[in-house]
Amino acid sequence: MTEPAPEARRGLTIPADDLILPFQAEHADVLGRLVKLGPTVDTILSRHAYPEPVSRLLGEAVALTALLGASLKTEGKFILQAATDGQVDLLVADYQVPGALRGYARFSADRLAEVARDDDASLLGEGHLAMTIDRGSETERYQGVVPLEGESLTEAADTYFRQSEQLPTFIRLAVARHYRAGESGEGTWTWRAGGLLVQKLTREGGVSSAKDFEEDWTRAKSLAETVEDHELLDPMLTPDRLLYRLFHEEQVRVYRAIPLETYCSCSRDRVEELLRRFSPEDLADMVVDGAVWVTCEFCNRRYHFDPAEFVGNN
Repeated sequence: MTEPAPEARRGLTIPADDLILPFQAEHADVLGRLVKLGPTVDTILSRHAYPEPVSRLLGEAVALTALLGASLKTEGKFILQAATDGQVDLLVADYQVPGALRGYARFSADRLAEVARDDDASLLGEGHLAMTIDRGSETERYQGVVPLEGESLTEAADTYFRQSEQLPTFIRLAVARHYRAGESGEGTWTWRAGGLLVQKLTREGGVSSAKDFEEDWTRAKSLAETVEDHELLDPMLTPDRLLYRLFHEEQVRVYRAIPLETYCSCSRDRVEELLRRFSPEDLADMVVDGAVWVTCEFCNRRYHFDPAEFVGNN
């Protein structure tokens, strides 16, 4: 019979869903994060009428963004962007401290219809994956870029950590639709996503030998690889219990969970400010049925303006 992780036994409240749960497996000297997404990812994906393969790909991007963005402790934003020549030519997700997520995908419906098999990785083609840390206007942005050559987001992120950060890293992502029964007997299908990230850190002062380092990492990675997609997605399997199931032999310790929610920074005032930067000729080209319409790519909210509002626009 399994037991919850130490912090759970001491009464630390851990949400069951929409969270990032940082942890440490002390014997193997690894740190990690577990993300479980329910209503948050369902809201992001349901705002757009994406085909299922595109929704799954964006769900992976959102889960990966949460795993990586949680490294920001105080303030800032983590932005993940994939630009490719594949069926999905642009994929954007960002995480804003203390725990806000958003994302969208741009795809070719015609090219997507030509895909013969249901393989998310094939949607990405060749291009690049950029990961940007923005800590505010007074701090220089940091950006890491890795080529995309038809591999999955997980493989591209693994390549980045291996080549750029030289940090042994394991990442597993899972996305699927989940059937939820309703009180009236009629259920609904909702999107769920999950992810696990494990990283090996060197001990200060060189305490670990090269052999110990490799053995610790091999053992921790082998344990992490046993996680199943359904475990990352199961709303009935609590995060702390899943971590105990995976790493109890390594004395796993969980830390305070980071609650997650959706957000969007668009507003009518911000859209109007943007439109006023266009020339009268460009604004005239935007008029449809007597109005200027602008749709936010993230939340899909539509704003409409009377062209007369911009008369005399410089």
